[in-house]
Amino acid sequence: MRFCTELRFLLAACLFLTVIMGSVVAQAATVRDIKITGTERIDPATVLSYLPISVNDKPDRADLDRALKELFGTGLFADVSLSVSGSTLIVDLVENPIINEIVFEGNSQLDDEELEPEIQLRPRQVFTRTKVQEDVSRLYQLYRRNGRFSATIEPKLIRLDQNRVNLVFEVEEGPVTKVRTIRFVGNERFDDAALRSEISTKETEWYRFISVDDRYDPDRIAYDQELLRRFYLSNGYADFRIISAIAELADDRSYFFLTFTVDEGERYRYGDVKIDSKIRNFDPEILKQSISLQQDDWYDVNEVETSIDNMTSQLGDLQYAFVNVNSNLSRNREENIIDITFRINETPRVFVERINIDGNSRTLDKVIRREMEVVEGDPFNRTKISRSIQNIRNLNYFETVDVDVKPGTAADKSSIDVNVTEKSTGELSVGAGFSTTDGLLADFRIQERNLLGRGQLLGFGVTLAGERTEFDVSFTEPHFMNRDISAGFDVFHITRDLQDESSFDQERTGGALRVGYPLSKNWRQTLRLRAERNEVTDVETNASRFIREQEGERDTVGLSQRVTYDNRDSTLFPTDGMLFWLGTEVTGFGADSQYVSGNTGASFYYPVTDNVVFNLLGEVGAIEGYSDTDVAINERYFLGGNNLRGFEQAGVGPRDTFANDALGGKRYYRGTAEFTFPLYGLDEELGIKAHAFSDFGSLFELEDGDASATVEEDSSIRSSVGLGLSWRSPFGPLRIDVSEAISKEDYDETEVFRFNFGTRF
Repeated sequence: MRFCTELRFLLAACLFLTVIMGSVVAQAATVRDIKITGTERIDPATVLSYLPISVNDKPDRADLDRALKELFGTGLFADVSLSVSGSTLIVDLVENPIINEIVFEGNSQLDDEELEPEIQLRPRQVFTRTKVQEDVSRLYQLYRRNGRFSATIEPKLIRLDQNRVNLVFEVEEGPVTKVRTIRFVGNERFDDAALRSEISTKETEWYRFISVDDRYDPDRIAYDQELLRRFYLSNGYADFRIISAIAELADDRSYFFLTFTVDEGERYRYGDVKIDSKIRNFDPEILKQSISLQQDDWYDVNEVETSIDNMTSQLGDLQYAFVNVNSNLSRNREENIIDITFRINETPRVFVERINIDGNSRTLDKVIRREMEVVEGDPFNRTKISRSIQNIRNLNYFETVDVDVKPGTAADKSSIDVNVTEKSTGELSVGAGFSTTDGLLADFRIQERNLLGRGQLLGFGVTLAGERTEFDVSFTEPHFMNRDISAGFDVFHITRDLQDESSFDQERTGGALRVGYPLSKNWRQTLRLRAERNEVTDVETNASRFIREQEGERDTVGLSQRVTYDNRDSTLFPTDGMLFWLGTEVTGFGADSQYVSGNTGASFYYPVTDNVVFNLLGEVGAIEGYSDTDVAINERYFLGGNNLRGFEQAGVGPRDTFANDALGGKRYYRGTAEFTFPLYGLDEELGIKAHAFSDFGSLFELEDGDASATVEEDSSIRSSVGLGLSWRSPFGPLRIDVSEAISKEDYDETEVFRFNFGTRF
């Protein structure tokens, strides 16, 4: 019992001493001085500014820990230690070095200019290992975006004096990591080949040496999932979902294997289609013409969106500017039917209060405003606004054209904000190419499309080719006298080597005044007054006498007009629509040439399928002298080459068979029927298309005085069939045609192969 009492007394005494000692320890000494050691480059006052402990403070262990974190957090120090000696706080530091230079080694596919923006470290900054690792991580991401998943990047330091280092990123780029196979799991309605054609990622093939679509890109895989979803939703599978998209990297890190697991779901048809309008005093029946989908057709999300766009545009044309049209789908899973209700919210009729233009620091306001088809005070019309924006974009003066329609100062008013980003409109181009007609060619052009911000065009060009040389200067004012009238002038000097065709050279020097104006939305007319001196030179001694007799100069003053109708969907690569033209010219007015000429034709484009386009072209032309003046050889028509494939340039028509010289003709007709279709795997990726065509035409009728026993002339039809390839290459458009003449005359000159290629830089 006594032993227990003594034990309890001993334990209590120990506890009392522990409390007393802990209290003594907790009461830290007062700091009377702070000593900074180890600094070389950093001023001690700077260190004190970061230190959360000051003289006369009584720091405890938590204060010291916080001080360590603060100093490490500056990124200036590689090591920090704190100790207390009496009343002095000692701060011992090891400074991080300063980066003297950053170098990339081993990179050839991505140059330094592409890598430098990805890293945060810069010369004269403090080196930290954390920032280096972050930079390495970003460089890896860049290489992976470029399809190089086997790339390795190792940062190395080269130590210099004064605590400086050179940072070297040693890069081993490795090969491009491509997609070997793309498989689909769960697809029953569409096979793997059909689904592969719908996504942007492609399996690697030998012919994809230019394309990057066979490179693995995680962002593209996410985009492919959306493409698959849209494909199924447009074919009636409203419940379609992607379960997973897995990319497996091969052991040697050179290929990826993609697997998409999908759940197709059931296929639905349209059921009831209704319009629920909240607009007062408005009959929604007038919107039914904007709905493209039909009951019992397969569900198509694209048709639903198109119908919403059509109704929104139609309502916009009726002044309902801020209307909101939504679709509400109701599934009947037992009968696989989707009922659709288009809901329209309430909105008042709106007028345009203001049109604000911003971003045009160089282009004058009036240049943009004259392209607007609505002005302040007009009823709001969405179609006209859309056309206005397209008109502004067609100017090609701006990188971006954005439009924001906002409510005005009242419920029935709107404000249209047009924001543009200007781009350089001056162009300097140097080009090279080759064609069967002109041979090797070089092209130099300098042009300003927005002169002084007024929308005027001024250009100068030089073309040097084996068979042709051309110098020209042109100026165009697109809105002459502030009207929708284009006016301008041209000055030119052209020489052509026609020795192979007709044993002479031709020189044309002159100028022209022109004016053009719209007749309606798709109709346009251009008037042109030209004056030129046309000279036949260097006539061979063995040339046809009909050419030798015309050697010399001939002045021409002509007034011409051209009417066109154009509703094609594209002027560069049309797939639908028609182009019609009618041109006439009369010359004379005291000059040597006195004739009347005219030509007319049309080119029709029809999309046979989504990828196949049929083009049918026909053209006729005639020229006739008056006042007993003959039509000279340099004024006549020539047929063959690009306008009648299967025959050489000027290979069809009247010919002096003794001298083998083409003499040209006063009447012609020609036509083309052509199918353009894609080549599997080469169309979307490389822009290569195939063509199957048939050309036909004829050129005939000389001047009465040109009749001779050595002159052959026949108005019979000539025709050819052929195949071609065209490529929108990175270096310019290229086309190769192989054709065979199937109806011709013995004196015609034929050819099988025709090649055209050109580029500008």
